Amino acid sequence: MDYTNEPHGIFFMIDSKSFYASVESVERGENPLEAVLVVMSEQENTNGGLVLSASPQAKQIFGISNVDRRRDLPDDSRLTVVPPRMNLYIRKSLAIKNIFTHFASEEDVYQYSIDEAILDVTHSWKLFGTSPLKVAQKIQDTVRQQTGIYTSVGIGENPVQAKLALDLFAKHAPQLIGELNYPNFAEKLWPCTELAYVWSIGKRTAQHLERLGIHSIGELAHFNPFVLKKELGIIGTQLFALAWGIDRTCLRKKKIPHNQSLGNSQVLPHDYCKQAEIEIVIKEIGQQVAARLRHRNRQTGCIRLGIGFALSAATQDHSGFAHELSIPPTDETQVLNTQLLYLFRSFWQGEPVRHVSVAFSKLSYGSGNQLNFFEDYQVQTKKITFNRLIDQVRDRYGIGTLMYANSLLKGGTFIQRNNLVGGHNGGNTFE
Repeated sequence: MDYTNEPHGIFFMIDSKSFYASVESVERGENPLEAVLVVMSEQENTNGGLVLSASPQAKQIFGISNVDRRRDLPDDSRLTVVPPRMNLYIRKSLAIKNIFTHFASEEDVYQYSIDEAILDVTHSWKLFGTSPLKVAQKIQDTVRQQTGIYTSVGIGENPVQAKLALDLFAKHAPQLIGELNYPNFAEKLWPCTELAYVWSIGKRTAQHLERLGIHSIGELAHFNPFVLKKELGIIGTQLFALAWGIDRTCLRKKKIPHNQSLGNSQVLPHDYCKQAEIEIVIKEIGQQVAARLRHRNRQTGCIRLGIGFALSAATQDHSGFAHELSIPPTDETQVLNTQLLYLFRSFWQGEPVRHVSVAFSKLSYGSGNQLNFFEDYQVQTKKITFNRLIDQVRDRYGIGTLMYANSLLKGGTFIQRNNLVGGHNGGNTFE
């Protein structure tokens, strides 16, 4: 492969090690690498509790991994189990990102997730050290000194190399730093046979590749790219580029979706079997997304409802349903919820439900509300005014100050979700 015309930069992919558990350890005055601690989600939100983050020592001593259930945890006095505090984690994440902007311009820092970020230091690294490795170590030291958090750093000539260096090498290296570049890429990556653990592949794609006779990154690199595209679509082309360490992404060039959408979803605290209770949740989520539409001065011309069945009802070929419906552009809560319930009643056949998602697409700027001839115009304008009034009160005094009465009925989740962040406890106090 001739890499002459490929982008040659310096990129850091930085991960905060066991982030939630590390933050909790620091808050308790413990070293994150020495503490034996897990962050456990609330029982009522995740059917018994789920491990969101485990400290390195908890993983090593007890074999705990993320997404283990509470029942999998050992009854051992050495293990500290704490609830999540998402607001605290967000503040720590922002503080770490602020440190990154001292080493690269804000336009060159891309927040990949709450605990990972990509830094393009191509034009700035020489200001802070004699080599990219020295600069990466300086960033690690700075984050550690100011926040107490340990970080792993993947270094590459493009973002995908940095990501692979982080996941496959840095997280297991003594100094928590791994490096990949065009000259050493084949030597380091091609022998890899654990395809499911390689970024962007996953278990199902790995199985598909194995059915094609591809069992390593090297075999992927030498497979016919046209066959890959035929089998996997554009993903096949991307995987072929990944196998050669090629990535032409420009972090400064923001990707704007052709068809923007707004949505929200919820994993229910238990299996919902009664139609009335499921419809309450659908309406609650519909109300929430409709308010977001109005905040952005948008209207939707297409609604989408997704229903995920409980494990007892799900099969390999039928685990739920998702359907769309085109509608005249609107941002009115009552109209949107009526159409969402129409979709639900049209396709639900009594299965127990565990997941509900609502999304609005085909967005347009809200230049006004179109009244119809089949309803009194005064009633219509009152509904519009009512929605705007609800939004104004919630903007000023908080979302929880007003709610629809149906949220007080059995099955309603609005009160429970009001203080959640990312589906988990926001947490404002030390526990």
